Amino acid sequence: MEQGREGGAPPLGLMSWCLFDWANSAFPTVIVTFVFAAYYTQSIAPTPEIGTGQWGLAMSLSGIAIAILSPVLGAIADQGGRRKPWIFACSLVCVATGALLWFVEPDPVWGLMALLLVALANVSFEVGTVFYNAMLPEIARPAMIGRVSGWAWGAGYAGGLACLAVALLVFIQPETPLFGLDKATAEHVRATGPLVAVWFAVFALPLFFFTPDRESRRLRPATAVRQGLSTLKKSLRALPGQGQILRFLIARMLYTDGLNTLFAFGGIYAAGTFGMSFEEILIFGILLNVTAGAGAVILAWVDDWIGPKRTILLSVTCLLGLGTAILLVESVLWFYILGAAIGAFIGPAQSASRSLMARLAPAEIRTEMFGLYALSGKVTAFIGPALVGAITLASGSQRWGMATILLLFAAGLILLLPLREPPPPQG
Repeated sequence: MEQGREGGAPPLGLMSWCLFDWANSAFPTVIVTFVFAAYYTQSIAPTPEIGTGQWGLAMSLSGIAIAILSPVLGAIADQGGRRKPWIFACSLVCVATGALLWFVEPDPVWGLMALLLVALANVSFEVGTVFYNAMLPEIARPAMIGRVSGWAWGAGYAGGLACLAVALLVFIQPETPLFGLDKATAEHVRATGPLVAVWFAVFALPLFFFTPDRESRRLRPATAVRQGLSTLKKSLRALPGQGQILRFLIARMLYTDGLNTLFAFGGIYAAGTFGMSFEEILIFGILLNVTAGAGAVILAWVDDWIGPKRTILLSVTCLLGLGTAILLVESVLWFYILGAAIGAFIGPAQSASRSLMARLAPAEIRTEMFGLYALSGKVTAFIGPALVGAITLASGSQRWGMATILLLFAAGLILLLPLREPPPPQG
């Protein structure tokens, strides 16, 4: 019988599971979003424009790999039983590739190596979360799935920002960086790769020591692969008949595309429409992450109280209203205020989505379902950016371009409304 149906993991196991979110969030925050992406476009690529295109292509290709690998490996893992060996393997790849970013010097000859390392790290990071997420309903008591998911999501935002703070205060901003790093060869920026690697490795360890896992089914690898692929094929054929899961995956695909586009274009909108500097945009990005993490933690109990579906509906409705308001204001102050409020509902929307998937997915194919969950977050990732770009060009207005994000929120909201949520869990 699974852990989640036996009363859940002990407190130390739950804390260790949440701490893994703190550990691995350093990678997307420092490498993908704030530091290394800017270093690549500004110091490695021939021009910032070329660098932006190359970085976007690398992330897109890694997204395709994630979409393909996640359900396949998830199905195989369900046959083998245990999840932690898969999490360990994915974490090891992400840690190793992150550490190797130290060798990427500010010269275009290192461009291909940088893109390959970051793309590989991104694939391993995202695939690892498939197995990590699938552990949720087995370590948390049924009535606490929402709270545990929210606590972990909040820890992830906090961990990413804490690692970013260390990178900025210890390596990037000081006139004389720690260890006498040479700014002329960007060692102070390159050091963020090993920093993230060490951060990830150290804070991930408790998961492997203290969080319980399912028992191994002791299948030979070839048997697990064969049975996993067979099960995945059957599940994909049956998915059109799994009305509730399919509806949720499509709805999540739409509003998640809106969330991802909001993060991707928020800084561009702030700079173009409000004339904000890079430093002001960085402060805004940090503020957005702080309120998103706080919202995930504070509203985590709401998930278990009213259910994850209603929590998502509440969050996306608020995002619609606040998003409309932020597109109408002219003041930078109001942009900050409304942006912070938007962040407070981003975290709960993401966290409640994970807990709803945990409640909807059949136990015997849960990792496979979380693989499809990952697929739903990647397969249409191009739609939001394409809409924003096309409408901005056609209208000559960033405001009209960003308004397309509201359409994605509304479409996801409407599609989710008829979903029949599982009955509230007891215990």
